[in-house]
Amino acid sequence: MTVGDLIDLLSACDRSVPVRLAMNPFFPMAHRLTQVVQAEEKRQPIVYLAEGQDPDSQLGPVPPEVAVALTRQGPVQAPPRRARRTARRADGQ
Repeated sequence: MTVGDLIDLLSACDRSVPVRLAMNPFFPMAHRLTQVVQAEEKRQPIVYLAEGQDPDSQLGPVPPEVAVALTRQGPVQAPPRRARRTARRADGQ
């Protein structure tokens, strides 16, 4: 993706909406986007989108519909919880 591609994608969005960065598509976590850094890599210009350095920059898991869109697979649900078994006392009660 190029900067132009990113601008085209973002131009369809509401300008007042916060930006988040989703990392690791198979266990996606949301991060606050706080920096745009321009650099050179192998003599080619490149732009990095970076999360902040604050401890609360990682916001937690992304919503399920975002995780599905990122991984292109069906939602994965935790298995249902079973009722806990209770321990029996040695005297049978």
